Amino acid sequence: MDVAILCAAHDGGGWHLRALERALAARGHQARVLPVDALLARVAGGGGSAGPRVRAGGHALDEADAILVRIIPRGSLEQIVFRMDLLHRLEALGTPVVNSATSLERTVDKFFTSFLLEDAGLPTPRTLVAEREADARAAFRELGDVVVKPLFGANGRGMVRITDEEIAFRVFRALELERAVYYVQETVPHDGRDLRVFVVGDRVVAAAWRRAPAPGGWRTNIARGGRAEAAELTPAWAELAVRAARAVGADYAGVDLLPARDGRILVLEVNGIPGWKGVQGATGVDVPAAIVAQLERRTRGRA
Repeated sequence: MDVAILCAAHDGGGWHLRALERALAARGHQARVLPVDALLARVAGGGGSAGPRVRAGGHALDEADAILVRIIPRGSLEQIVFRMDLLHRLEALGTPVVNSATSLERTVDKFFTSFLLEDAGLPTPRTLVAEREADARAAFRELGDVVVKPLFGANGRGMVRITDEEIAFRVFRALELERAVYYVQETVPHDGRDLRVFVVGDRVVAAAWRRAPAPGGWRTNIARGGRAEAAELTPAWAELAVRAARAVGADYAGVDLLPARDGRILVLEVNGIPGWKGVQGATGVDVPAAIVAQLERRTRGRA
């Protein structure tokens, strides 16, 4: 296969990209790493064929066998919408995109993910989402102890735990100045660890405990200093993770499960462009090889 890997312009030598390139090469495929901000679209306008309809960095994306999206970098609203439009366009032209544009739209938006999980009957923390600062304060009063998260965000950046109403007032007023959406989620008491489950296709390929960097900590993200340890999932927990990935339509996903102190197991998030360095380091599982195998399944039988 000729596989185009879309990434940020500055990330051409990143660890995850190198791992994907090695995994593709090991199975006889060619990888082209292309910057997302170099996307170019052409509309023929009824004048017949105008050559490739979507290009990046001088390469015809609609002639690739598959597109692997490694990252959609930050940009203006117009830039982000344009990038997602082109992924939808590529799919309409018959080019497999992993993960799909629809799946990325669902997982980049925490509210979108949350209501899809709820609609699929999966247990998630109580969450209130609003635009008005007064509604956010009312949500804090209802839930008492909350974690406020950016609607769009990853790696634990921008999350803050609030237990005091004066602090809530200050945080919410600051977010009001940014015209942010308030994503206010109950704090679920736990033992300082959660699970990152890597799902590919309809199966779990690896799972790791993520432990908070200090005793009593609530934030377990590896990017924020958390430690990863190999984990064995019960069949019920593995089924939860697979159902969560299926709910957002992901070919592969990093699903975060939280075992609460009261015995519940909750689905916190589903990541559509997940990292796997911590999981792979803890488990020894070749995650990129599993992703490439899923890419092959997606392209099998394509003319």
